[in-house]
Amino acid sequence: MIDENKDEPQEKAVDEEVERELEGVPEHLRGDAQDDVDDGLEDAAEEALDDALASLRGDLEAAKQDALYARAETQNLRRRMEKDIQDARNYAATGFARDVLSVSDNLARALDSVPAELREDDKLKGFIAGIEATRRELDKVFSQNGITRIASKGMPLDPNQHQAMMEVPTEEVEPGTIVQEMQAGYMIKDRLLRPAMVGVAKKPD
Repeated sequence: MIDENKDEPQEKAVDEEVERELEGVPEHLRGDAQDDVDDGLEDAAEEALDDALASLRGDLEAAKQDALYARAETQNLRRRMEKDIQDARNYAATGFARDVLSVSDNLARALDSVPAELREDDKLKGFIAGIEATRRELDKVFSQNGITRIASKGMPLDPNQHQAMMEVPTEEVEPGTIVQEMQAGYMIKDRLLRPAMVGVAKKPD
């Protein structure tokens, strides 16, 4: 049989210890003192909880900002990659096109060198027509690939598209106007493929 009263001496000792601690404290203040202790503990717990919540809110806000920055960086990277891919498609033929321009130049020089009387010669008409057809076909291929000739003669000099090779004294046009084209210039899309080599008007001495 278990003795239910065996813990009573220990509980009594605890009660006596509490009584000794409270000696000198008026009876009506003992309850208030305990309430103050309890309130103080509750306030401390609430303050600790508020601090923890504030810290968590700060961490959450920082995580949100990091996520936004990462998302923005990812979008910027995607846009840069898309632009690089588009540029690669648009300008992939730049080197090849620049080399082929010399072929176009030679065809133009060949046609320009044919005297008018030879153009009427029945023996040469077919040959000349073939060269002209080849040049037209080359111009068509250039156009299909975004390669366009730069306007020069009669235009004001544009250092972004024209390369001045000489000055021509004249009063017929304003100084700085292109009066001669020595080599045609070309653009590929919106980029310079080759500048036009030109002669520019200047005031006579």
